[in-house]
Amino acid sequence: MLIKNRPAWALPESQATPESIFLNRRALMAGGAGLIAGAALPGTASAQGADPTLDLYPAKRNETYTLDRPVTPEADAASYNNFYEFGTSKDIVAASKRLVTRPWTVAIDGMVEKPFEIAFDELVRKLPLEERLYRFRCVEAWSMAVPWTGIPLKAFVDFAKPLSGAKYIRFETFLNPRMAPGQSARWYPWPYTEGLSMAEAANELPLLVTGIYGKPIPTQHGAPLRLVVPWKYGFKSVKSITKISFVSERPKTFWEGLQAAEYGFWANVNPEVSHPRWSQASEQILGTRDRKPTLLYNGYGEQVAGLYKGMTGEKLFM
Repeated sequence: MLIKNRPAWALPESQATPESIFLNRRALMAGGAGLIAGAALPGTASAQGADPTLDLYPAKRNETYTLDRPVTPEADAASYNNFYEFGTSKDIVAASKRLVTRPWTVAIDGMVEKPFEIAFDELVRKLPLEERLYRFRCVEAWSMAVPWTGIPLKAFVDFAKPLSGAKYIRFETFLNPRMAPGQSARWYPWPYTEGLSMAEAANELPLLVTGIYGKPIPTQHGAPLRLVVPWKYGFKSVKSITKISFVSERPKTFWEGLQAAEYGFWANVNPEVSHPRWSQASEQILGTRDRKPTLLYNGYGEQVAGLYKGMTGEKLFM
């Protein structure tokens, strides 16, 4: 749903990376940039070929969403990633290539009219795709600005047909320690899980992301399907989703289960609420030496602050 009044964070398109940067995307993809990375593991399917959704990219950009800073260079965004399933280093590109993304099925269950499973390649063609320029803020106090492509979560919720008793959505990633060695670490509560309230999911901003920089999303970013919630810290944006459940009780999420004092359920960005071990007042821009002041709700307060009115007993910012 388009916003008729330009929000405070929206700037003219001229302030964002020029559209011409993306004109040669198809040539790049045809040359191999869109290949799904990952050598086959013993006992699994053979190495994956060209992504069967390649023809969907680049998707049309939704011009409502603009930036107050340049788009992060693709190479920087692609080479500095958290994906604990494949290790604790930020340099997990090579390790993440073990992720086999075809076939990939997403289960929709819980409080819905009819639980079902759907192949990712079918899902991505059933619902509208669009590109949006978003800021992304990690709880570790670094940030980036990238062009995500995805399905508005609100459209997916309508597609799933939840029952009126559903109050939250629980997202779950894959579980395969043989493919993802990090999942062998028993001190983590695998699989990775995250959650949103239904009110948050009905907001215009959350995206079920399938692509980035005008092509299918690569493994280190959470192929083939991840969540992006731009007003929250990045750990809420769960990667490589295999199950989406509609539930009545608030789910306990991965990092909340490990250390609730540092990683709460709501995890909204706030420069005045420090992490117990570091300040959140500013952020390092990925790929540069620049620091910027952190924005409340990562700059999206006009769209989301109303979701939390009256919730005085909740730890909304950590």
